[in-house]
Amino acid sequence: MSKGGYRAPAIAAEVVSIRVPENQRKEVRVLDVAAGTGLVGKELTKKGFTNIDAVEPSDSMMKQIKSSGIYTLMFQEFLGLGQNTIPKGTYDIVVSAGAIRENHIPLSGIDDMIHFTKTGGLVVLLMNNFDVGPKNKAESHMNQLEEKGLWCKESSEILSNYFLGKEGIVFIYRVL
Repeated sequence: MSKGGYRAPAIAAEVVSIRVPENQRKEVRVLDVAAGTGLVGKELTKKGFTNIDAVEPSDSMMKQIKSSGIYTLMFQEFLGLGQNTIPKGTYDIVVSAGAIRENHIPLSGIDDMIHFTKTGGLVVLLMNNFDVGPKNKAESHMNQLEEKGLWCKESSEILSNYFLGKEGIVFIYRVL
């Protein structure tokens, strides 16, 4: 990929793989949120993950996901409505690359991600850091969820060259 291209899928896979020993990657259950064309799943597969599920509301994207052969279970639904069929407390890691933004996943979708994650599991969220308004709203919401005792922030890191040479940010939370 070019230096200034969309690097979120590769970054997401790297962030996840750093936290999971190589000998455990086949057993870890991962949910790729707003999986799109399956780029995060593809990158996770390169790192040795094999138990990957996807949630994606778009018909056209879901067709691509199904044909990829990467995902075990595929859920075609929206997050943030509180009406998901995704089992609660199922996933060791829930990852979303670039989907927490206007006209994609609403902030209430973050609450859903917590519910899908096992106690002690991780939620990994990547987003741009150049559209400050939505990022600040998301960060405020995530802080409120932490104050409620639903999760705790393990780290946040600014990412250079996240998209078209602009910055991104990755947040990592542990579900309580």
